Amino acid sequence: MSLTSVSRQQLSKYLNDFLNVKQFKDYAPNGLQVQGRDNIKTIVTGVTACQALIEQAAALNADAIIVHHGFFWKNEPEVITGMKYNRIKALMNHDINLFGYHLPLDAHPTLGNNAELANKLGLVDVEICADISQDLMWQGKLPKPLSVSQMSELLTEKLNKTPLHIGDKEQLISSLAWCTGGAQDYIDHAASLGVDAFISGEVSERTFHCAMEQGIHYFAAGHHATEQFGIQALGEHLAEQFGLTHHFIDIVNPV
Repeated sequence: MSLTSVSRQQLSKYLNDFLNVKQFKDYAPNGLQVQGRDNIKTIVTGVTACQALIEQAAALNADAIIVHHGFFWKNEPEVITGMKYNRIKALMNHDINLFGYHLPLDAHPTLGNNAELANKLGLVDVEICADISQDLMWQGKLPKPLSVSQMSELLTEKLNKTPLHIGDKEQLISSLAWCTGGAQDYIDHAASLGVDAFISGEVSERTFHCAMEQGIHYFAAGHHATEQFGIQALGEHLAEQFGLTHHFIDIVNPV
């Protein structure tokens, strides 16, 4: 019988086990980042723990926020001032728990960002690239070859964002590799796999030359856009698992 609430401790343990947190060496702590109330009935999920997300979660009287991009990143200032102070103060004033899951959510085999992107695009023969650490890069095929314009249209339709394309516009695309978010520097490995195209979220100046000189298509489909589905799937899973109320809040981000 499903519950209508769960304790903070129960939810934290479940998430850490389900997402296999101990497996990952990450850039920020995964798990509970800011403590709130003990009993959780309503959860809000979102891509990034920004001020707008926190304010909307407070308006919904949420007990917990679960995000992909949380707080306390390596090399950021350690003091709690300015923007970080305002965010944490809002969480504490409203007694809201904040959970953040970065690489564990990218890599989860069934509802992670990479898995969900494959599902949204309808890819087949999907597999994790074994030579990339922490299961962060995947590869697969389109059900049928697409032109560059067709591939761009598919990404635009599914992600609600028009991608930047680099490559020969006359070459068809059949096979793909992808890693959501800021993984443009995996393009060299994607080229070594012999796939036709590589998809990630962001793009750097060097990406253009890597794509053109290695004859691989590159689609920069948006960091936020490529990582919006994993956290939604996680929220839906938790709602079903524990009988919680779940709201996904999409704070628009063009990057």
